[in-house]
Amino acid sequence: MRTIQGYRRPNGQLGIRNHLLIIPTVVCANQVANRIQQQVTGAISIPHQHGCSQVGDDIKRTHRMLVGMGQNPNVGAVLIVSLGCEGIDARQVKKEIESTGKLAEWIDIQDVGGSIKTIQAGVEAAQKLQIMLQQQTLVEADASELIIGVKCGGSDATSGLCSNPALGKAADLIVSHQGTIVMGETTEIIGAEHLVAEKAINEDVKQQLYDAVHRFEAEIDRMGVDMRGGNPSPGNIEGGLSTIEEKSLGCISKAGASMLQGVTQYAEPIPGKGYYFMDSPGNDIECVSGMAAAGVHIVCFTTGRGTPTGNAVLPVIKITGNGETAKKMEDNIDVDSSPVLVGKQTLEEAGRTIFEEILAVASGKETKAEILGHAEFSINRIGISL
Repeated sequence: MRTIQGYRRPNGQLGIRNHLLIIPTVVCANQVANRIQQQVTGAISIPHQHGCSQVGDDIKRTHRMLVGMGQNPNVGAVLIVSLGCEGIDARQVKKEIESTGKLAEWIDIQDVGGSIKTIQAGVEAAQKLQIMLQQQTLVEADASELIIGVKCGGSDATSGLCSNPALGKAADLIVSHQGTIVMGETTEIIGAEHLVAEKAINEDVKQQLYDAVHRFEAEIDRMGVDMRGGNPSPGNIEGGLSTIEEKSLGCISKAGASMLQGVTQYAEPIPGKGYYFMDSPGNDIECVSGMAAAGVHIVCFTTGRGTPTGNAVLPVIKITGNGETAKKMEDNIDVDSSPVLVGKQTLEEAGRTIFEEILAVASGKETKAEILGHAEFSINRIGISL
């Protein structure tokens, strides 16, 4: 069994990073949270546009996302910054993050007395948390603890031919080591959902998958939008993709050959080992953020056209099957699997290379997105604002 290096959390989970995360509970607290983050070396903030004027499932989703980001095992401690009159209950967010055993501090802008006083108090609190994190030591752990997200974006013709199936081979290796993989993007399996459903371990899981696709299609119909008007995107079409079905057939190959154990909701914690599908949007930032809130350690992201996408709390490994993109976007691409297209590498060999990259990143190697400071975060929403 292969091993990795990480940080053992009080609840037994393993984190492969030791982030101090600053969470604004509402858009009105973003600037104060950002100012605190800028003054504390190594801290990360997740500004967003929500937290107030939301109702029903929408505000529940925002709450789940903020709690999930704080609970992600790659996060060692949390500072919550609230305004004081928003819809999100900061006290409850703190309580649920603390249920994992990690430290969470909370400051409120209206209670402290304005932006300047809150920034001063926040910097002091964050620095104390950071000192505590710096005293934690790495431990050796089994690779079976890894939860790996598989995602694609900016796809072209090489994605379905090379990088996605190569990632599928790596996903099979993760599962063969008793690890877990998570594939999202409900919009990206349309036209090929029956092939994903064939892998379901039972009829209930199969029906959950079909229900996720049907819900999305019904919502698109309600909005009076033609799904095929936006997918494939203009960039996908320029890259050689002609239909949504063609795009989906390439997309689903990145999950490999494992049986589908279950279907989870957006940002919902992954309940077991093996292969899971998360009902999520295809939008790159929203999907990766949902995986982070679900507890994923690393996302492997295939791209033919190229993208700089990263995430606040998890490393994103960028993989391309397009040799030209690998050269043009060398700053952003971690793994070039294009030798498969010219017969210089097999899919199995490319999958093994990706697998070894996953283990290296899990043990501390920084991805290009991390080196460049890409910390994108976005919350998928359901309905209108009040």
